[in-house]
Amino acid sequence: MKTHQYTIRGVPERVDKLLRAKARESHKSLNQIALEAIQTGLGEPAVQKLNHDFDFLFGTWVEDPAFDEAMKYFDRIDEEMWK
Repeated sequence: MKTHQYTIRGVPERVDKLLRAKARESHKSLNQIALEAIQTGLGEPAVQKLNHDFDFLFGTWVEDPAFDEAMKYFDRIDEEMWK
């Protein structure tokens, strides 16, 4: 998707405060919140940007019977604790 850069001038102080507060509350950048506000105002769904910063940590599932056997311990219920 091709994107464009804008400079917006004359943002009212109240709007600025609301945008910045929403950015802080949602842990998003001011830019992302402003884009979402513009898209919503135009009746468009806000597009969620996917981050791929940690993709290198993920792989495919590999069956491992030894791991499955070791994990059975966590499925136990200690009857004494539930009396």
